[in-house]
Amino acid sequence: MNLYEFFSNDHYRRAELAFTQGTLIVVRGSGAYRIYLYTIGKFFAEVWCRIEDNEVDLVRGFKSLDLLEPYLELIDLSEITG
Repeated sequence: MNLYEFFSNDHYRRAELAFTQGTLIVVRGSGAYRIYLYTIGKFFAEVWCRIEDNEVDLVRGFKSLDLLEPYLELIDLSEITG
């Protein structure tokens, strides 16, 4: 699946694709949300779930490494850096 195909779905289907076809990398919190970061093929997907009721409000896909900045402190790179 490529990013274009991912975006051709509504956000509920995009969340399902992330859960079923993606690999979970890390989870972070932001305000009232728990944000799950997945990798799906050659792009990343964020699934924004409300903490209060676990409903999905937003699913976005991206390739830009700049958008990974909020996750850098959360990812343990020691396994791959020696």
